[in-house]
Amino acid sequence: MPPRSRLGDRLTEQNLTDLAAAIADGKRATVYLNDATPSLGLPAGCSAKVVSVDGTTVLIRPKGVNDELPFEADELRMTRNPSQPAAKPAPAPKPAAPPARPRSAAAQAALDRSAASAPKPVSPQPKPLPTSPKDAVTTPTPDAATAPAPKRPRRTKEPVGVSVTLHAEAGGEWTVTVTHGAKRPGKAAPVSADSVERAVHELGDPAAEEAVASVLSAAREAAAKRVEELSKQLDEARSALESLGS
Repeated sequence: MPPRSRLGDRLTEQNLTDLAAAIADGKRATVYLNDATPSLGLPAGCSAKVVSVDGTTVLIRPKGVNDELPFEADELRMTRNPSQPAAKPAPAPKPAAPPARPRSAAAQAALDRSAASAPKPVSPQPKPLPTSPKDAVTTPTPDAATAPAPKRPRRTKEPVGVSVTLHAEAGGEWTVTVTHGAKRPGKAAPVSADSVERAVHELGDPAAEEAVASVLSAAREAAAKRVEELSKQLDEARSALESLGS
C-alpha cells in the first residue's frame, strides 16, 4: 500500500473545482504526482496535464506518457515540491508558584491551641441488620433497554468494473492490459495474434471483429511481402554462389 501523503500534499475540493473550471474554459491545468510510479518510469513530482475531473478522480496524461490515467485526489498535488510540515511551537514555561509566607509565632501558637482543644470525632457504632426467617431469592429479569441490539447485516460490497484493452503494436504484435475500476492500468502482457482473433470472434461483436481482421490482414500482407523479399535475396545469393564454382 503506498505511503500516506502529507496533509497539504493532496488536491482539496477547491483545487478540484478550479481544475474543472480551467478545463471548461479551455485552459491548461497541471498537477504533480505525490509518489513515483516505477512501472511507468514516472518519478515523484512529475507534472501531468489534467484531462477531466470526476468527483475525487482526476484523469491525467503524465509527461512522457501517451495514455490517460486515473488518479485519486490524495495522489496528486498542485505544486512540484512537497509541502514542509509546520514546526510545533515550544510550550510556554509554567509560572513558578509564589513562596509560602511564614506564619508568625503567635499565629502558630493559636493554631496549636485550637487543634488541642477541638473534640475528637466519635465513630458511630454499626447498627445490627434485622434478620428475617427466610431471605427471598429473586431472579433478575433482563431489561429491554439494556438488552443488546441485534446486529445489522453486513453490507455487501458492489463488484468493481473491469476494463480489458487490446493494443496492436508495430510488427503485428499484440498486448493486453487490465484496469480495475478507477485504478491505474496494470502492466501490458503480450498475447498471440491467433488468440486475439479467437477471443474477438467469441465475443460476436461485428465492429470489433472487423477492426481486428483489418489489422491482422495488414500484418499478413507485410509478412508475405517480407518472405517474398527474403526469397528473392536467397535466390540471388544462390546464383552468385553457383557462378563462383565449387
